[in-house]
Amino acid sequence: MYEGVVQELIDELGRLPGVGPKSAQRIAFHILQAEPTDVRRLAHALLEVKDKVRFCEICGNVAQQEQCGICRDARRDRSVICVVEEPKDVVAIERTREFRGRYHVLGGAISPIEGVGPDDLRIRELLARLADGSITELILATDPNLEGEATATYLARMVKPMGLRVTRLASGLPVGGDLEYADEVTLGRAFEGRRLLDV
Repeated sequence: MYEGVVQELIDELGRLPGVGPKSAQRIAFHILQAEPTDVRRLAHALLEVKDKVRFCEICGNVAQQEQCGICRDARRDRSVICVVEEPKDVVAIERTREFRGRYHVLGGAISPIEGVGPDDLRIRELLARLADGSITELILATDPNLEGEATATYLARMVKPMGLRVTRLASGLPVGGDLEYADEVTLGRAFEGRRLLDV
């Protein structure tokens, strides 16, 4: 335990996701040893992000305007929506340069253990986007874990009456991985998602 403001800083840093007590202490002491201009720049960046960043009114991605850059981009395919859990998932998919459609960010995944149900996510907004009939494919790119699978299954059942093509991202073995280190679920999915090899 440290005195006053130092302990307050450590406590606040420790509330950040992925930052444990030791990391919080390390960051706090880094800040204490940093130049005052660097600390002011960090504080300014934190305040700026809270003041200027919002969520896109269409897809729920982070944006500095009412709509994010992807939703404003007329070159994107408006007939395909990729559903993700968080804005960071949009960034991961965009880095692949493989997807040219639009996104819908749910803001999480269904997790009864954590008290997160369908009404806590942006599912109503998704259904509203699908209602006009201009969407032909819905790609479910939720995480390949229990919550992500439950969310994908729930969404697939919700949109089935709409007659959309609903797809799920393939999952399986990572490139460069060894079979002996793959768990049973991953290996099982790799077998389910196998594809024909054109030679």
